Amino acid sequence: MIKRSSEENVKKDLFRGKSIVLYGARQIGKTTSLKNILAEFGEKGRYLDCELLTITERFNDLEPENLRTFLGHYKVVGLDEAQNLKAPGKLLKILTDHLPEIQIIATGSSSFELAEKISEPMTGRIFQHEMYPLSVGEIKAIGDWFDIESKLDKMLRFGNYPEVFLSAETDAARILDQIASSYLYKDILKFQEIRKPEIVKNLLILIALQTGSEVSYSELATKLGVDMRTVQSYIDILEKSFVLFRLHSFSRNLRNELTKAVKIYFYDTGIRNSLINNFNLLAMRNDTGALWENFLIAERVKKNAYERKRVNSYFWRTYQQKEVDYIEEEGGVIRGFEFSYSSKKIGNKLKQFKESYNAEIELITRKNYWKFLG
Repeated sequence: MIKRSSEENVKKDLFRGKSIVLYGARQIGKTTSLKNILAEFGEKGRYLDCELLTITERFNDLEPENLRTFLGHYKVVGLDEAQNLKAPGKLLKILTDHLPEIQIIATGSSSFELAEKISEPMTGRIFQHEMYPLSVGEIKAIGDWFDIESKLDKMLRFGNYPEVFLSAETDAARILDQIASSYLYKDILKFQEIRKPEIVKNLLILIALQTGSEVSYSELATKLGVDMRTVQSYIDILEKSFVLFRLHSFSRNLRNELTKAVKIYFYDTGIRNSLINNFNLLAMRNDTGALWENFLIAERVKKNAYERKRVNSYFWRTYQQKEVDYIEEEGGVIRGFEFSYSSKKIGNKLKQFKESYNAEIELITRKNYWKFLG
């Protein structure tokens, strides 16, 4: 079994006087991790599926003593997909304040929905964690870098959703297509009465085709036949549903730097490839560089999140087309990274960035990626 980093992080926050909320996309292992944690407490652990009507109706009654009657003999209670509850924020507040002896762990597939419902009532009362598709670090923990190397091409093509990763390539594409069609939009389409799923899907396809490139909201809006605010709203929802994430441009000193540019990446390259229906071998693709860049940045985001690092992430570009693929700022230190699937030299084009920000820039290829992700 692959140990999940978020699961271990959740355990560290047990019985510290706060409820715990675990966010993450559907089908990435939240339920399994929740059940694993509860199993350690035997009969004192209780799993509750909040997508079941019998569960949601039970929690319509928020009277503390009635809740104590139902839950008082448990030590840890897991509320899976808690966004389906009528008033999850009020419920968690009452449980935290009136039944502090019970540790509550809630999960949610849509951070925008659950977070919105619990933000005000639970101020100062929760520990928040995120879970992503399997990370290189989690996979390496059951093997070594030789194992990662042997699986790298498959990870780039099919991604790291747990079921996909553990399946043969002959089944991986089918499973990914099912995830994309059945689960990817399930929470998104319930929010803000989004009634045209084809727009969301077409938006995702356009973004997938622009991986590694700057994205123009106005251009996307024109191609989709909607206004720019709608595009920005949908992207925000997709980001809060852990489908994709944005990098903004880094700018501090130079007048010729782009200041409002944005790039968009997928948390899972398999989902990205499913959207454009391309699972071809890397040698047969014309987007290998973009795929490599997406994979490395997504893995770095996972690594930083699981290690609870306070890192600001950007990319850098000037109007003269000088650019750095990925920038990290941590503790006042700025580091730049260029990504290339094959070996190449960085050259002198980045001299301006290095000198302006006193930064070092490192080239990450197939030969040294383990340093970047280790």
